[in-house]
Amino acid sequence: MELAVHDIGLAYGDFKVLQGVSFNATLGGIHGMIGPNGAGKSTLFSVLSGLMRADTGEVRFGDAAFGHMAADKRAQLGLGRTFQIPREFRHLTVRDNLLVGPRRQPGESLIDLFLAPAKVRRFEEAARARAEALIGFLKLGAVADKPAGGLSGGQKKLLELGRALMSEPTFILLDEPYAGVNPVLIEEISERIREINRERGIGFLIIEHNLMALNRLVEDLYVLDSGRLIAHGDPAGVLEHPQVRAAYMGAAA
Repeated sequence: MELAVHDIGLAYGDFKVLQGVSFNATLGGIHGMIGPNGAGKSTLFSVLSGLMRADTGEVRFGDAAFGHMAADKRAQLGLGRTFQIPREFRHLTVRDNLLVGPRRQPGESLIDLFLAPAKVRRFEEAARARAEALIGFLKLGAVADKPAGGLSGGQKKLLELGRALMSEPTFILLDEPYAGVNPVLIEEISERIREINRERGIGFLIIEHNLMALNRLVEDLYVLDSGRLIAHGDPAGVLEHPQVRAAYMGAAA
């Protein structure tokens, strides 16, 4: 099973943000994506998750062709996504932020609320149990009842991951999980990702600028530059690729 991306292109007038991007990522793997600022990485994530529509190309997720499918429908098929800048509900507690995450909540239906209250109650009890398990797994117990807006950068990244997990995805697009995070929490986040992948079989495609931490985590790297995929393979080999060194490392220096 793969996330199959074929010939994705997107332009704003004459400015080409993505140009013929194609790759296949196994849904059970941990993959990395790097590139200089402005390379099109987050835009590609928005196209994959359905928040933006590409001008050309197609995306398949396992057996499903996404076409012009909306973001919520893609999530229902098992595609999760986090954001470079955490989008927590600042005034809700950490626990309540997690409880927003489950998909197909029967309590959102007036018919179920009035005609099937037992169904709503069972779902909410299961969601609360799942949220409590994630609070423990992500080591957020000390802040579970605090407003999410007061969390540290690393805690917000863990909350983003937890909220994505509440939707029970099979594959998650992680956008810069280490940005603004202290080194201790970086390793904590990495270990949680490894454990999620190992024990739950959930795959990841991870955008990240912290190459040292990313290389210890992923099995392969994709490199975007100026909207084009310029390299893919083993992390050590990719970083020695002349085109990557010229485009990415040169831009970072």
